[in-house]
Amino acid sequence: MKQGSEEFDVCIIGSGPNGLAAASVLAQAGASVLILEAAETFGGGTRTGELTLPGFRHDICSGAHPMGVLSPYLKTLPLEKFGLRWIEPPASVAHPLDGEPAVLLRKSTEETAENLGIDKAAYLRLVEPFLRNPDGLIEDALAPLRIPKNPFLLARFGMLGLRPAQSFAKSRFKGQRAKALFAGCAGHSILSFDQPLTTAIGLLFLLTGHMRSWPIVEGGSQMITESLVGYLKSLKVEMRSGNAVSDINELPRSRVVLFDTSPAQVTRIAQKILPVSYIRRLQSYKYGPGVFKIDWALSGQIPWSDPKCIEASTVHLGGTLEEIAFAESEVWKGRHPEKPYALVIQQSQFDEGRAPKGKHTGYAYCHVPNGSRVDLTEVLENQIERFAPGFKDLILARHTMNTGDLEKYNENYIGGAITGGAADITQAFFRPVFRLNPYSTPNPHLFLCSASTPPGGGVHGMCGYYAAKSILKKLPSIGLLKTY
Repeated sequence: MKQGSEEFDVCIIGSGPNGLAAASVLAQAGASVLILEAAETFGGGTRTGELTLPGFRHDICSGAHPMGVLSPYLKTLPLEKFGLRWIEPPASVAHPLDGEPAVLLRKSTEETAENLGIDKAAYLRLVEPFLRNPDGLIEDALAPLRIPKNPFLLARFGMLGLRPAQSFAKSRFKGQRAKALFAGCAGHSILSFDQPLTTAIGLLFLLTGHMRSWPIVEGGSQMITESLVGYLKSLKVEMRSGNAVSDINELPRSRVVLFDTSPAQVTRIAQKILPVSYIRRLQSYKYGPGVFKIDWALSGQIPWSDPKCIEASTVHLGGTLEEIAFAESEVWKGRHPEKPYALVIQQSQFDEGRAPKGKHTGYAYCHVPNGSRVDLTEVLENQIERFAPGFKDLILARHTMNTGDLEKYNENYIGGAITGGAADITQAFFRPVFRLNPYSTPNPHLFLCSASTPPGGGVHGMCGYYAAKSILKKLPSIGLLKTY
């Protein structure tokens, strides 16, 4: 793809939310930017398509976006002018339990705490101190390791967050309802609940639900991409889809190359101009468990045993804290639990355009060992049927994706890992390798910005934002790339 006299300040490989966010920061600063995307459409994990039947629009990867609506950078952009519409449901999360009403995470702390029984006061004591300055906490939490802007608040969060989720929940709460609600949120860590930092993820997701109800996007997650693309075009960013890159020499001349890709792709594309020692460190990066996902075309809304579950954009399935902790531990041991922790997202319940009139879409996934090819259709549908009897009778069509399908769809999802790599204690702050500037590489022309860099997975664009800021500090002193 070498193109004569073409020259850019920055060439970005990959067009996920982080690559697009980085492009906007750089273009705003006056840099000339080229984005190259291997697929025919832009977006990475924010795409929507008719996976099952005509008229049923499914979010292929991310479906609900608590970090997107709260992103310290994305919320500063005029994306509404380019078509982005957040839809906030009455509740962020519903957590059904056997034989009793579901627990709901609502924006109101009082309403949420009221349905936690004996743990009402304990729950309020946990969350209310952080909700005095929640935006400040989010800004520091979604940042690389640095001097925090709100040090005392972050220190308080860190002292709690470092603990393993299972022991924390058992020490903090007495009843199973609060423990279950916390476990469902901690499950987003995709870590075993005996690992440090799982409490931080659980607490952070609880707090986001009190800031904004976890939204979906009108028209599908693809609209996040389309609004960003529209904004980037207004900044004169050049974008080319259907342009896979296999070697650094295929690129037009640029001063900087920025990778919105997995570490594995960096090693393949740029191995000629990176030290062998650095390549080996990238190759030892841990990706963690993958997921098995199903999308359904349904003849009606999901018949939850507790109808209040229909008020939430996201339903956490798995039952009690002990059940969810066991299921996540099994996955980390390379096994497939019979009753997995699963996430269900109900987009069509709040966005009528997702399905034909009177019909609905269904979306669910569970965690599996990295690289698993086991078909968990029956297992996952049984877990939904457990809390929504009659669900199976509504299925008109289904579309399944195992870890291999997910990696084929997006090369960033190594072994089906959708969050850019395990966020355990060894990789949470310095990823993909230990460097004072985690977005830099030993080659001063090459930078990283994918979810494999801080702050990690999620549709928030903050990896791209901080990578771009890092590049802007270096750009004046970097010359044009040579032909290698």
